[in-house]
Amino acid sequence: MQQGTPIKDEPGPHPANWSPTASGIAVVAFIALLILAWTAASTLLLIFAGILLGVFLDGLTRLLGQAIGLGRGLRLTIVSLILGGLTLGFLAFGGATVVQQGRELGQTVTKQAGSVRDRLKEYGIDLPAFSVPSETPGDQDTDKAKDTDKAKDTETDKDKKAGGLGGLASGAIKSPGSLLSDAGSMLGPAATVITGLFNALGNVLVIVFLGLACAADPASYRDGAVRFVPPHYRPRATALLDGMGETLRHWLFGQLITMAVIFVCIWAGLSFLGIGGALILGLQAGLLAFIPTIGPLIAGVVIVLAGLASGTNAALGAFGVYLVVQCLESYGLTPFIQKQALDIPPATIFAGQLVLGVLFGLWGIALALPLMAVIKVVLEQVYIEDTLDEEADV
Repeated sequence: MQQGTPIKDEPGPHPANWSPTASGIAVVAFIALLILAWTAASTLLLIFAGILLGVFLDGLTRLLGQAIGLGRGLRLTIVSLILGGLTLGFLAFGGATVVQQGRELGQTVTKQAGSVRDRLKEYGIDLPAFSVPSETPGDQDTDKAKDTDKAKDTETDKDKKAGGLGGLASGAIKSPGSLLSDAGSMLGPAATVITGLFNALGNVLVIVFLGLACAADPASYRDGAVRFVPPHYRPRATALLDGMGETLRHWLFGQLITMAVIFVCIWAGLSFLGIGGALILGLQAGLLAFIPTIGPLIAGVVIVLAGLASGTNAALGAFGVYLVVQCLESYGLTPFIQKQALDIPPATIFAGQLVLGVLFGLWGIALALPLMAVIKVVLEQVYIEDTLDEEADV
């Protein structure tokens, strides 16, 4: 485009001037969009998580481009290999420690939560019971006896059914459906674990694929989305999508820096106090920092419960470390890092988390802040700017 007088977007038809047919179609399309978002919320949020990963990879690729003059594909490959190597290295050298400390932390938190519940019950505050799996030798012997009786009854039933053609017809030869049901019952909890593992692995693969695809050529996806916009609105739609990407990039990098600082500070502080599981406690606090308001609260409760296992003084020390780190994050890191990227009042963030959590569950809570960042950009560039322009014209 030649330099000169800037071209002003031609205004499209105002909604007030639409015909009844066009207005009806717009209302039906909006309702259909809401129904689609409601029925396919988990899939849409999974796609949004993949887009977030793509924005993160795109930001790293751009930063690398400022240091070396390679093509975008090579820079993205280098970034992906470095991130993949760091992930594999962490799993290889720290994965076993994290798993062991995570198992011990789960048992400790459950035990201490039960102790706190019993203490509160003495003061008339009755909380739901915490299930602590435990087996005594007597219980094990009873279960073995029950299993032996069940096995004898099963063998007797098989002998009865195998006594002739009538027995065969009555169910000695089972259908494929019943065989699959029996297999599922034999696997028991293992089947649930395997299914959950495959679901989680599938979600991770989808997010990684979408992230790599979006980061490889973000301009093509942006231009493809803009094609669905009327021609006279396309320049503005392009600027809107670019604004969303820039806001999400700044927010993501700021959030990752904040999460890393929280992880290191809590890990170092709890290790200095001699509290067991300091690595996993710092890791969960850093990860939960991705979810504002609710995440740090959950992390603090876990840290205090884990500290109670080492005594009251250790619990107070753990709470002090958590409090200092949260003050550093709330009054130092977040205002300094996130001020330019996202400036939303805490009450608005908490209300948005509640609404998105009720509508979309855990995904809605985890992705509430980036979703609100996108909504903020849309409102600022579509609604607020139009309102200011109209007031200036008047």
